Amino acid sequence: MHSSVALLVPSGFKRDETMAPVVETDIAADATTLSWGAVIAGAVASAAMTLLLLALGVGLGLSVVSPWSDQGVSASTFSVGAGLFMIAVAMLSSTVGGYLAGRLRSRWALLNDNEVYFRDTAHGFVAWALATVFSIGVLGGAITHLVAGAAPGVAPAVSAVAPSDPSDLLVDAMLRPDASASSPARLDNPNFRDEMKRAAATGLREGKLSPATRTYMARVIAARTGLNQADAEQRADQALNEVKEATDKARKAAAHFALWLAAAMLAGAVFAMLGAVEGGVLRDSRWWEPGWRNTLTRTH
Repeated sequence: MHSSVALLVPSGFKRDETMAPVVETDIAADATTLSWGAVIAGAVASAAMTLLLLALGVGLGLSVVSPWSDQGVSASTFSVGAGLFMIAVAMLSSTVGGYLAGRLRSRWALLNDNEVYFRDTAHGFVAWALATVFSIGVLGGAITHLVAGAAPGVAPAVSAVAPSDPSDLLVDAMLRPDASASSPARLDNPNFRDEMKRAAATGLREGKLSPATRTYMARVIAARTGLNQADAEQRADQALNEVKEATDKARKAAAHFALWLAAAMLAGAVFAMLGAVEGGVLRDSRWWEPGWRNTLTRTH
């Protein structure tokens, strides 16, 4: 808000025409053009709205996912649906936060419409940025507890059967007893498993097994399962390829999630600024009067 200061001349006093002309100066009443109160209010509202919508999304997602092959949606459908839901959550929550940041800001007087538009947009963007940082720092733990509470038996079961090292999957596949083997299983010493795990980890890191390592591992597999050397080498190659495919799928899933997240953040920033502009228009207008939009002087 601005105030105008002018030089007051007492009554009956004749001003000397040689004196310097009186200049009216606009002095800003606010110390800053950024209203942190409105920005923080919008950011908190946006973060809370995000948590609410994510809780709804977790409930809907768990209701359509099933471990049975003939039930629930496919993995690709679920991935696309989850990405679109992330964008919708960002749009809705950011619009609410930006609207509050623009609406709760005090009015600016004697400002050009373009400057008002820029300040409203800036308030929406800052509210979105603060809500994003707040969500990462605070809501991350809340979302983790939310997912664990929604499926209390799923996380422990998954952590119990899922090995921490991908090479465990490779060793388990290679040392799986063969029902058709004529000889009993041998080499039950756990030291063999540790050695095989180290060799398997090297093969996963480099993408293939060296000839010497492959021959040695095949011999151990043959002694452990009763397979011949050729079948043991084939099992080693097959197990390594299966783990590589699983790793590649995990990489692609992480990349898709990152792209969806980036799209959601971009949509959130845009809609936060649009919401702040709309809030500023309502703040500066007589919205309670019929046909008030027809009397607006602001072009944006």
